[in-house]
Amino acid sequence: MIPAEQDDDVRAVPGHLADLARDEQTKGGVTVHLRPIRPDDAARLVEFHKGLSTRSVYRRFFFVHPSLSPAEVERFTHVDYVDRLAIVAVDDLRLVAVGRYERRSETTEAEVAFVVADEYQHDGIGTLLLEHLAEAAWRNGITTFVAETLAENRDMLRVFFDSGFPVTSTSESGTISVRFPIEPTDAYEAARASRHTRSERGAERGAERLDGPGPT
Repeated sequence: MIPAEQDDDVRAVPGHLADLARDEQTKGGVTVHLRPIRPDDAARLVEFHKGLSTRSVYRRFFFVHPSLSPAEVERFTHVDYVDRLAIVAVDDLRLVAVGRYERRSETTEAEVAFVVADEYQHDGIGTLLLEHLAEAAWRNGITTFVAETLAENRDMLRVFFDSGFPVTSTSESGTISVRFPIEPTDAYEAARASRHTRSERGAERGAERLDGPGPT
């Protein structure tokens, strides 16, 4: 359920990014609201981080990090929407995922990272965040995403390698570094369209099960 009040939730966001605020359907048929982060997301971000499992936090930060410091909350919620951007996924006002990029100084490359609430994982939200971030970054003159993830984090690696972007990778000491151009090529658009078609069909099948005949 997406509250109507979220229709105005990008007032403080530059106009050219306002269309990044939209509802998206997950593979399981859940509708989440994706939008650029705002300063008033601070409390939601703190609660979101507290609710993550130790494993999810470790995969994101590479060390045990049970709570965010005030300085981290300030930095994570105050972005310039050009060189630094975060997109959040919200379900009924609850923040359930965050993806962000940060441009490397004086380059057209940006580091990208994601974290999804444990109970919302494996439902395609990381992929949706990557799509939105790539769209925004491309508009802002960023041409390449780079990321570093633990070798055991197969879920995140799958998001990158199944994106439709031409991903290359290197590995060292239990971590994998990935790199890929984010130009929206025909191959990427085809992969994206196929993903969204599968999500729509999955949602339709779920709706049919819910609307089907009851016991007689």
